[in-house]
Amino acid sequence: MDSGPETSPSAPRDIFVTTRWTMVLSAGHKSSLHSDRALAELCQTYWCSLYAFVRRQGKTKEDAEDLVQAFFVRFLAKNYLEGLAAEHGKFRAFLLASLKHFLANEWDKSQRQKRGGGVAHLSLDWQSADERFRLDPPDPSSPDKSFDREWALALLERVVKRLADECTADGKATLFEQAKGYLMVGEAAIPYAEAAHRLRKRYGELLLHEIAETLEDPAQVPEELRALQFALAG
Repeated sequence: MDSGPETSPSAPRDIFVTTRWTMVLSAGHKSSLHSDRALAELCQTYWCSLYAFVRRQGKTKEDAEDLVQAFFVRFLAKNYLEGLAAEHGKFRAFLLASLKHFLANEWDKSQRQKRGGGVAHLSLDWQSADERFRLDPPDPSSPDKSFDREWALALLERVVKRLADECTADGKATLFEQAKGYLMVGEAAIPYAEAAHRLRKRYGELLLHEIAETLEDPAQVPEELRALQFALAG
């Protein structure tokens, strides 16, 4: 991941204002179809980071699955939007703080929801999450680092998928396949035509938009971008 797209102080600030996270926050404690959907989409994208965090705390695969599932049962019911700060407007920080609160104060093993039981709020690929966890550089001393790394990887995967879908819709699937390996490296390393450079520019735009979807204030995008780059480099 390179230094990322440049962000100018004079760039329009309202381009990122209506995001999935601001939609959730603006709904407050009153559930709505749009805010519920926005929250579920955010959780569906970044839930694997929670699994990595729980595993790095020494939990078994089975216990981690139970804990994350039970957490989402309560979280998606909006219990956790009450009494918790929005962690400086970042969904990433808010979600992790909510999980820590759940693990420290509200997990009752006698009331555990067994896997496959209860209401399924999200369809979670446990096998894929465990495979990713095993590939992640082991650092049991810092579950937070594992959380941030998995978050960053999930974000990049979502950006690449969005770009691939756009290229396919525009009849440029072949171009995408040729250039996708160069999207996150220095511009001078791209041995393709101008169209490939436009593809990389679009990748940068989608990256900023995806980051902004998890923030309340668009001014935090550069800061969050640097944090995620640091998480991948660590």
